[in-house]
Amino acid sequence: SVPFLIRLFPFVLTKFVFLNFLAFPFFVDLRRPELLLNNTVSLYLTTEPGVTVGIWHTVPGSRGAEAQGKDQRWYEEALADAHPVIIYLHGNGGTR
Repeated sequence: SVPFLIRLFPFVLTKFVFLNFLAFPFFVDLRRPELLLNNTVSLYLTTEPGVTVGIWHTVPGSRGAEAQGKDQRWYEEALADAHPVIIYLHGNGGTR
């Protein structure tokens, strides 16, 4: 009966394979990364009309003292300096 149900409702298979309806860690607001990680802010990029991607920008520990108490604008300017940027793609779970 399971193959029949999967054939009838293919969205159920994607829900159970990717488990994107679960957010881990539980009861944590992932839009506020500064509560979880030091020197981190949440930014949003519009990649094309109607598509917005949320990102976290974390500065390295060597710039941690410099980042203390800075606002989002400082983090945006830090992306444009000569330091390298590492992009980590977490997958398709729907959360950061």
